[in-house]
Amino acid sequence: MKFQIRPASEVAIKSKPVRLQQMRQLRQNIRKILIRLDSEIVVEGGWDRVTVDVPDGRGLTGQVVDELVRIPGISTIQEVAVYPLVSLEDVAEKAVAAFAETLAGKTFVVRAKRLGEHSFTSIELERFVGGALLQNSTARGVSLKDPDITVRIEVRKEEFLVALRRHRGAGGYPLGSIESVMTLISGGYDSSVAAYLMMRRGLRSHFLFFNLGGTAHEVGVRQVVHYLWQRYGSSHHAKFISVPFDGVVAEIMQSVNHRHWGVVLKREMLRAASAVAGEHNTMGLVMGDAVAQVSSQTLANLNVVDRACEQVVLRPLISMDKEQIIRIAKDIGTEPFARTMPEYCGVISQKPSTRAKLDRVLHDEAQMDASVLQRAIEARTETPVAKLMDTLTTPEDVELVPTPGVEDVIIDVRHPSESEQAPLTLTNNEVLQIPFYELNQKMAGLPGDRQYLLYCDRGSMSRMHAGHLKAEGFTNVKVYSPVR
Repeated sequence: MKFQIRPASEVAIKSKPVRLQQMRQLRQNIRKILIRLDSEIVVEGGWDRVTVDVPDGRGLTGQVVDELVRIPGISTIQEVAVYPLVSLEDVAEKAVAAFAETLAGKTFVVRAKRLGEHSFTSIELERFVGGALLQNSTARGVSLKDPDITVRIEVRKEEFLVALRRHRGAGGYPLGSIESVMTLISGGYDSSVAAYLMMRRGLRSHFLFFNLGGTAHEVGVRQVVHYLWQRYGSSHHAKFISVPFDGVVAEIMQSVNHRHWGVVLKREMLRAASAVAGEHNTMGLVMGDAVAQVSSQTLANLNVVDRACEQVVLRPLISMDKEQIIRIAKDIGTEPFARTMPEYCGVISQKPSTRAKLDRVLHDEAQMDASVLQRAIEARTETPVAKLMDTLTTPEDVELVPTPGVEDVIIDVRHPSESEQAPLTLTNNEVLQIPFYELNQKMAGLPGDRQYLLYCDRGSMSRMHAGHLKAEGFTNVKVYSPVR
């Protein structure tokens, strides 16, 4: 099986040197990803297309398509069957076998191309194959101008290709063909969609997380970052950088007028992001802001926020509404993560300013201890995204309990909204509602003489947090894993 890959249309309008560079980058990205499926997959190409040759008989077609449709820079992926050129009758026979069922009740046209010397013309090939398809299918007829289906055949010297299924690619530019950026990510809908849109545009991204909500929140963000990178950016290495920001939040709440808390928090984040980005050779900062979605995202406040750094701040969601953002999150697969990700609201005041004045914000910031931000930057941790899930594992064995004892206490670690939609009720057991992002804080306050079983729908979150708690010395923690 072969695949013919066309680059996104914007690549075609580039100058020759840029186009060659982007096509070379696209081939490299495809090769890096597909070689993980099979080392014998061959990726070649030239000026206007990339060809992928997959060894026959290995059942890889579906996996290859699944990978290709997610690689930035691809417009279309055409599955192609390749045969030796024997005769026009054989070409027609192969075309009938491939399209007879698909043409039922539809109009079609045959389009043929040739490369090399042959005893027939392209028009003769089209007419011959078209006649065979009319005779051996229940097609409604031929339509030269507006067909339902186009049957494409390409003859190359001593072989011919029949185009089969066609798939839409992700579009955009090949990842790595544009500059690198630093994406500020919280794990929610906005920042994860913003990160995807930048990768789709060809910008390699590192991920910067400001930890405001404890270990459990960071675990969730690591999961969504690894998912995004694995599905849309794994052709390039990336870093996950975590900055402990609780001290900065405390300093803001102590020193800054409460009406400016949100604006100053974002300015401090941009200051830190700019400092970290400078060490990773990134040319811009990516944020998930959408204009007027919250008080800190009015145009007046965004203007004040951006003046905290010299780097360009990119906001791909700036004109989107929440419905659009959630729809994209569902399409790319980050919606389940975002739905259960906590929103940290500790620095949202009751009457936040929607038209902050720069001079007043600067006056408030002058009351802050600047060393607090510097210490947070220096205390950051950096992990290759490829190893993020490795760092989540613990040496602790977590026992799965299908049927709890009467004295066992079940802790439902799901997000409150998820628990409300599908409440966990057990006849003989006490059930506590403690979202995963509050576990670390509340676990120490529970009686130590009881056994606790963590529960979530899929079991992954409960297992992970049980492992962390055991590693921290809580030996009375297991996982409730009911038989389904």
